[in-house]
Amino acid sequence: MGSRPDGWWRDRPGAALRLHAELAALASKARPLLPGDTGPDDAGPEEFVMVLEGATKAAASRIENNSPVRVVKADGSGDDAIVALVRELSGRRVVVTADRELRRRCEAAGAEVFGPSWLIGLLREH
Repeated sequence: MGSRPDGWWRDRPGAALRLHAELAALASKARPLLPGDTGPDDAGPEEFVMVLEGATKAAASRIENNSPVRVVKADGSGDDAIVALVRELSGRRVVVTADRELRRRCEAAGAEVFGPSWLIGLLREH
């Protein structure tokens, strides 16, 4: 959320809800999203996961259970929760972050990492 100067810091749960809605719209479109994906067999990721930490966790109770984006509330550090998810999930895992240390940890755990501008570009297309 921090890469968009839209006032997210004044209402973190609201910003999380807005981002979740955008991700849900993106997830509901069956089309290639990831670099290297080319056709119907590559019609988007198997699962979208959004990790909430701190004040943003309050948004979780306002997200519908049938959402195409799974919400994980971090018990502690959101970064630690993301790395744990990368380690437990199989297949192609993609993390979106601008944080260099999180990028390093996720790549070491087997994920591809893209910056927020990549995701923002996808969200703008839809």
